[in-house]
Amino acid sequence: MDQEKFNLSMRKFLKQVGVTSQQQIEDAVRNNDLTGKTQLKVKVVLTPEDTGLNHVVEGEIDLS
Repeated sequence: MDQEKFNLSMRKFLKQVGVTSQQQIEDAVRNNDLTGKTQLKVKVVLTPEDTGLNHVVEGEIDLS
C-alpha cells in the first residue's frame, strides 16, 4: 500500500464527510421546528466495508 496515496485519499474523503455533513445539519436545523431546543444531539456511524469496523461518534451541537 502506498501510504502517501492512502493518506491523501483519506483526507479527501474526510473533508467530503465534514463539508456535506455540515450542510445537511444546517438544512435540518433550518427546516425543522427546534423551538426551545438549545442543543442538537448528533451521531455519526462509520462502517467501512470488509473491515468489521463500526465506529460511533456521538455529540451535541449548541443551537443557542
